[in-house]
Amino acid sequence: MNKQSMWSLRFSTASLVLIPVAVGINYIGKFVAGILKLPLWLDSIGTVLAAMLGGPIVGALAGAINNIIYGFTDPISFVYAITSVAIGVAAGVLFYKGYISSWGKAVVAGIIIGLVATVISTPLNIGFWGGQTGNVWGDALFAFVLANTESTWLASLLDEIVVDVPDKLLVVLVSYGIFQGLPRNVVQLYNNNDKVETLD
Repeated sequence: MNKQSMWSLRFSTASLVLIPVAVGINYIGKFVAGILKLPLWLDSIGTVLAAMLGGPIVGALAGAINNIIYGFTDPISFVYAITSVAIGVAAGVLFYKGYISSWGKAVVAGIIIGLVATVISTPLNIGFWGGQTGNVWGDALFAFVLANTESTWLASLLDEIVVDVPDKLLVVLVSYGIFQGLPRNVVQLYNNNDKVETLD
């Protein structure tokens, strides 16, 4: 990615095509996780990949649009759009800074993005779900911690951590694997200076 264009918003054909593709990848990830009954969501692979290719703003847009589309059938998804935006921004910034440039660094980036998602989602979980995530493993931990500490915040935070960190870790690794497998000419489409608007 061009070092001068991390915060640029380029209305190029490549960027316009990338966003719906990212949303589609997110849907496929979520569908696969549901079919396999995995204790993870895997619904932000496209968001992270879009952020790596197009930058934080493109990643944020992909994440937000993803939740808006889900929101038509599951209204609560609208609320969690803010988490998806944060995931896109965090992934774009980390990639720009070189934190998703090897498998080892991708692991660290996945943990960081998982913690970012946790910090944002935990208050939403408390406000809308009494602190639970809806994940079997996470909610079992929530019940245990709540019973032993009577702290909804601690129980909710740990509930979210045990789901979000492993989820985002796997998401970033899968996204990095896809990125590594892309033809260089495809990656080059996003390494240009054709900016329409820049937020620098």
